[in-house]
Amino acid sequence: MARRLPPLNALRAFEASGRHLSFAKAADELGVTPPAISHQVRQLEDHLGVPLFRRMTRQVALTDAGRAALEPMTEAFDRLAEAVALLEERDDSGVLTVSVAPSFAALWLVPRVEQFTAKHPDIDLRIAANMALSDFADDGVDAAIRYGRGNYPGLSVVQLSQESIAPMCSPDLLKGPHPLNGPQDLAHHTLLHDDSTVSLGQSPDWRLWLRLAGHADIDASRGPRFSFPDHALQAAVRGQGVILGRLSLAGDDLAAGRLVRPFGDALPTEFGYYLVHPDAKPLPPKVAAFRAWVLSETGLILADEETR
Repeated sequence: MARRLPPLNALRAFEASGRHLSFAKAADELGVTPPAISHQVRQLEDHLGVPLFRRMTRQVALTDAGRAALEPMTEAFDRLAEAVALLEERDDSGVLTVSVAPSFAALWLVPRVEQFTAKHPDIDLRIAANMALSDFADDGVDAAIRYGRGNYPGLSVVQLSQESIAPMCSPDLLKGPHPLNGPQDLAHHTLLHDDSTVSLGQSPDWRLWLRLAGHADIDASRGPRFSFPDHALQAAVRGQGVILGRLSLAGDDLAAGRLVRPFGDALPTEFGYYLVHPDAKPLPPKVAAFRAWVLSETGLILADEETR
């Protein structure tokens, strides 16, 4: 059955005025002017067809009808406040679904999930590893981490990394019959190709890197090709060749010594990883918690770095 109720603002004005027995104090509580409170109460009385206050020169007093209605009205607003608090608490806990590029999930996020859950035990993180762009409306996704140029209109966008690439390999390739001492030695090694950014366009590859290094004579067309960068990096870790790898994804392997950079400066690209989510104000607490944690883990400070 549909509830036929007077305007909520009028009910709030009556309840606050009845508790304080003052239109002025009710106005202070609700952040409006005393005339606005008086007008809303008058509208409510007209709607109900019964006076709720006796208006005197410097004060107001409840009528019998107003006195009878005040206590259940106050209880009703208290229950409503409790319900809103429950919604806010649920928004700060429960399930947080993050859509993540698969390689970033495998190489960066998954190894750090335990740290997030330890810090936020009330939030159940759900990682949806895919390249599909979320609409944040019907797919249940709360936030996403995407690889690209950062052009995501209508969303809050925070850059997590500026991508650079560099030759990487297993330390085993630094020794043997053809140790990697310089770019010229690549002629004796298998080149591993990460084709995951081909669709993005203008992504540096071995052909460009060798040309810039002054060794365009080395055949850059040969060698295994991988559609996912984590697969290419795993091949490099196993000593199967040299990869032109992304520093953002290879950081843990480089730090652990599973991969090394034998030579050459890192080559910057136009791409990077970005945290994106709906531009809500205020931000849902569980999204804000994940956002703050990701920025701290990537060494960024949450300030005015946000773009639209």
